[in-house]
Amino acid sequence: MYKVIATDLDGTLLNSDHQVDPFTVATLGALDAQGLPFVIATGRHYCDVAGIRDVLGIRPYLITSNGARVHAPDDTLVHASDLSAPLVERLVAADTVGEHGRVIVSLFTDDAWLIDRDAPELLAYHQDSGFEYQVVDLRAHAGAGIAKALYIGDPDDLAHVARNLAREFGDALYVTYSLPDCLEVMVAGVSKGRALRVVLDRLGLEAANCVAFGDNMNDIDLLETAGYPFMMNNANPDLIKRLPSVPRIGNNFEAGVAHHLRKLFTINDEIAS
Repeated sequence: MYKVIATDLDGTLLNSDHQVDPFTVATLGALDAQGLPFVIATGRHYCDVAGIRDVLGIRPYLITSNGARVHAPDDTLVHASDLSAPLVERLVAADTVGEHGRVIVSLFTDDAWLIDRDAPELLAYHQDSGFEYQVVDLRAHAGAGIAKALYIGDPDDLAHVARNLAREFGDALYVTYSLPDCLEVMVAGVSKGRALRVVLDRLGLEAANCVAFGDNMNDIDLLETAGYPFMMNNANPDLIKRLPSVPRIGNNFEAGVAHHLRKLFTINDEIAS
């Protein structure tokens, strides 16, 4: 029945410190030993997720930048979708982001996280991987090879950015929230769910046999694609409204995914979390 497991990271598999806890490591290790394939599906950068994967001790497929990149367990890039250079130029423009300068802007290339200012507070989200940004002049960037643009700021400022993007680009972009203060932008056609189908085709498995976990708006397509979707109890209220029929499980800060996987797969050697 359950033949593959796909999971988001922040707010889902990771704890409230955005780290992997030992109980989750032990649970995923037990399932990996049974031969269950895993898929990590996240908005994070590939290099960041590769570090988290190493902490987990498994070799999953990695869906990163919300589906703009897919890497096989051996780190081979098997799928990529880039924003065009003209789009990138407009995405970092002051009249798009806001002349006030309050919104932090980032671009994700294949091997780097480029940011428009020093923001050391963001590094707390990357303790397990040690992934770090590079401060550059984004408006001087050529715009080639960009998987994702990321805006971080006050929700009201981000709502203004989202309106600007909708007005100028319409359906040419996939715009979503990973957190209330994180607005993420990819080219149209990108999503975690579509990337999951790429992985399932490679594995020769059906979406109907996939278990998936998520907590935020960028998980909608992932949860709609999987045959057995589950939503965290700490999920974004807007996601709960959008997908009211998806069952809710425990909280990310209580290793909810690990506990639920132990129930689904009848793992009886329960250890203290």
